[in-house]
Amino acid sequence: MGSTLAGWLQALALVGALALCYRPLGDYIAKLLTTAKHLRVERGLYKLVGVDGDADQRWSVYLRSVLAFSAVSVLFLYGLIRLQTHLLLNLGVPEMEAHQSWNTAISFVTNTNWQSYSGESAMGHLVQMAGLAVQNFVSAAVGIAVVATLIRGFTRNKTDRVGNFWVDLTRISLRLLLPISIVFALVLVANGVVQNFHGFHDIATLGGDTQSLPGGPVASQEVIKELGTNGGGFFNANSAHPFENPTGFTNLLEIFLLLVISFSLPRTFGKMVGDNRQGYAIVAVMAMFWVASAALITFAESQHSGSALQAAGGAMEGKEQRFGIAASGLFAASTTLTSTGAVNSFHDSYTPFGGGLTIFNMMLGEIAPGGTGSGLYGMLVLAIVAVFVAGLMVGRTPEYLGKKLGGREMKFASLYILTTPAIVLIGTGVAIALPGERAGMLNSGAHGFSEVLYAFTSAANNNGSAFGGITANTPWYDTALGLAMVFGRFLPMVFVLALAGSLAQQQPVPASAGTLPTHKPLFVGLLSGVVLIVVGLTYFPALALGPIAEGLH
Repeated sequence: MGSTLAGWLQALALVGALALCYRPLGDYIAKLLTTAKHLRVERGLYKLVGVDGDADQRWSVYLRSVLAFSAVSVLFLYGLIRLQTHLLLNLGVPEMEAHQSWNTAISFVTNTNWQSYSGESAMGHLVQMAGLAVQNFVSAAVGIAVVATLIRGFTRNKTDRVGNFWVDLTRISLRLLLPISIVFALVLVANGVVQNFHGFHDIATLGGDTQSLPGGPVASQEVIKELGTNGGGFFNANSAHPFENPTGFTNLLEIFLLLVISFSLPRTFGKMVGDNRQGYAIVAVMAMFWVASAALITFAESQHSGSALQAAGGAMEGKEQRFGIAASGLFAASTTLTSTGAVNSFHDSYTPFGGGLTIFNMMLGEIAPGGTGSGLYGMLVLAIVAVFVAGLMVGRTPEYLGKKLGGREMKFASLYILTTPAIVLIGTGVAIALPGERAGMLNSGAHGFSEVLYAFTSAANNNGSAFGGITANTPWYDTALGLAMVFGRFLPMVFVLALAGSLAQQQPVPASAGTLPTHKPLFVGLLSGVVLIVVGLTYFPALALGPIAEGLH
């Protein structure tokens, strides 16, 4: 079987699996977010922490709960990392510097999982399990909880209540993420992913040398790393490491895991607002961008320009032979269009246009389908902008799902859209302007600029993957990228929660002959155009200085 045919078959199998899960998983999440029943274990947890599980919160209280929980998580993880040399299962790893510990703690709490360290030599097993893996669960749950408030903003009327953060966090973690993770961790173990408490073992190689191989509880962390769109690898090579991703089947399964919840959430949205067609419209836009990105990246990497590429059948530098170009391109598109950041190949080695597309995917705001929760609320904010633009065209007050979109709502939507580009472009500009930070780039010229641009784009969009090529473990980069992660995660959440509160307070207006149908192909096209024009073109000058200039050189 040729590699091209194998790539098509993998893509079709993935689409089929996602389509099969869209309705049942989406409906299950909708039920989870709307039911009034609490499990016994949940009631016990609420009592333990002093939470009334039946009391809803105002959006401002919900926001304070999100920020307080995240702040405590950062402090706990930072302390765990700094003290790991004194803990069990530390494997004798050296103490991590304060600035790197700060960066790592921020990274995992914000669902970014940027790693300026080598996992197998910098983290003991206890920190990997009790620190990093736990944050993989709860940071993903926070994203879904926030999008739940925005959906409630559309469904609730004349109220200042948008839900209970502690209930949402608990239910999503216990009823959604944990059961799926247990099942698929067993599947990964059955297919060769490592799961043990071993340290380093020296083995003799075929050449007569000695190689030290690490072990660890890899499968249990690998599954939530993908399912929660986190991305932090147990090993430095991430999902290119054979202990994390040994076969073509595990590779396809991991792509499925990092997409399945985000692609199912539009069904949850349609179910909760009482019109499944709204979910179909949103998922159609997501699917179009995902398919186009995967196809374009694979095409860019498959070009046979030059004798070396002709002999390899494409740009194979930085890619695993067991995956090839098609599976690597599919993984690259999926991980940068979500906030996952896991990699099974090294994007720094991609062709200029292939690597540029991975940057562009993140610049779109990772909305196709995006991170768990964050992808959907990003797309809904853009849907609000699309409805507003359509209203301006026909000269009437825009409405979306029965809620009027006035000046207050559009201010929150505009601030949401402007926040991340500002963080990315300012951070990149400052890094390029500082001589000491320019010296940390492995490459000069357009490619060196792309490395810095990728780093800040990845951090601000909470992706976590790295283009490579820059020395990121410095006090300046650890601090600057850490701040980019914090602001890129929580400032958009502020505007989403404020928008949810504003919508929930409104009295719904009935649809009329002038109301824009937001479930038809016309709206799908309008929303796609808004994504490209409002978001994509913001970054065009920066892209022109980096991957586009390199590709045209």
